[in-house]
Amino acid sequence: MELFRIGFLSVGLVDIVDIALVAYIFYKLYAVMRGTRGSQMVIGLLMIFIASILVGALGLKATTWLAESVAQVWVIAFVILFQPELRRLMVQIGQTRFVQRLLRVKGTRTIEAIVVAAVALSEKRYGGLFVIQRDIGLRGIIETGVKMQSEVSSELLVSLFFPRTPLHDGAVVISGNLIEAAACILPLTENPNIDASIGTRHRAALGVSEESDAATVVVSEETGQISIAYRGEFLERGISGDELRSHLQRILERVSEEPSI
Repeated sequence: MELFRIGFLSVGLVDIVDIALVAYIFYKLYAVMRGTRGSQMVIGLLMIFIASILVGALGLKATTWLAESVAQVWVIAFVILFQPELRRLMVQIGQTRFVQRLLRVKGTRTIEAIVVAAVALSEKRYGGLFVIQRDIGLRGIIETGVKMQSEVSSELLVSLFFPRTPLHDGAVVISGNLIEAAACILPLTENPNIDASIGTRHRAALGVSEESDAATVVVSEETGQISIAYRGEFLERGISGDELRSHLQRILERVSEEPSI
């Protein structure tokens, strides 16, 4: 269905949707690559793409063939040279709310890994601090730690908080099914009504839960108790693995609703 005509070009609804989709893809590519050497390559690829459309519309067959050939080589080189950036883009797409609704990325596997790790740390009396990101981004906090981009597993979580490892201080930030970073520095709570006996880990757990919608799991090094903080308060302290699992399911598995706690 033709909507309007520009000179010799007719533009329909399908054309508008097609252009919008391509523009969105290039925008997401540039957003991920921004600040890296890949950003300039994305701009170059976009210019070649626009040029190929224009010469095709003008009927310049030889120039069209040349532009398409260059574009194919450019895309192959782009994929080979920038695999880490493209992998990061795929991770971000996989963590969108729409995809999570379909695939349940934040499902039982991540929750189970956190529960198993928290129980293991509790038994060993190793301190632990897990920040589980929800809708509000935690980039500022992630940048204070050591970036990992590793798949969540209970074994890795436990090893990160082993006392003799260099990353055991600070918090681990988890987003979806990935450990984003370790040894992250969290803001401490400024609530004057908090019990003075509460330690730094617990104050940090409350602090980040006050500034975001993240859920925070704390394992006390002194007592081995497991606690969970959300929305600026401790939901429970000294809970079991089953109780922790129940809380995390109620908080994390409701993508579009607020948990009724």
